Amino acid sequence: MFSCYLIKHGDQYLLWDTGHSMTAPNVAPKVSVVDQLAKIGVKPEQITYVGISHYHADHTGQVASFPKATLLIGLGDWNAITAPKPAPGVNFAPFEGWIKGDNKVEPQANDKDVFGDGSVIMLNTPGHTPGHHSLLVKLPQMGNVVISGDVVHFRENYDNNGVPWFNYDRSQTLASIARLKGIAGTFKATLIIQHDARDIDKLPAFPAAAK
Repeated sequence: MFSCYLIKHGDQYLLWDTGHSMTAPNVAPKVSVVDQLAKIGVKPEQITYVGISHYHADHTGQVASFPKATLLIGLGDWNAITAPKPAPGVNFAPFEGWIKGDNKVEPQANDKDVFGDGSVIMLNTPGHTPGHHSLLVKLPQMGNVVISGDVVHFRENYDNNGVPWFNYDRSQTLASIARLKGIAGTFKATLIIQHDARDIDKLPAFPAAAK
């Protein structure tokens, strides 16, 4: 389950995560993000921002399809991507245009009010990776939605504060889980865990949209 999200704000769009690449062995998507967007009449050049929860391949594989978009990514992850020798697991190759400076990037050290009106906020939730972020989206009908990235992978991790062995930092992960629980409670938000099919089903199936 490798989910991506398109958020429309007026005539601007934020694409949150981009899934696996179309050439990923065994796990390549059957339909590209670009082709899915075409089904709802959105072209790659219309994407204002591409927001990346973190640098793993299943969240970054198709980011290079959106070179006109401003890249929003956690500073810790950006530093890992641009390191002289990126560590194993840091999927740096698709970011070549941003690394070279051909495309626009805004590394985020903290939270980011994406559109400046409080409707879409990138949340600093490190631990899975050094610069991991989640997303808070305030919808007029459905209400508040938190898209978790990989702060947790399944509801059981969330409920029991479970931390995978491969996370970057255990204590940061636990702090980020606590932060998400606090935000979800304060804003009475629907939590969407990006790898949990049970949570994906809380939203309308594409091409329908939550409002």
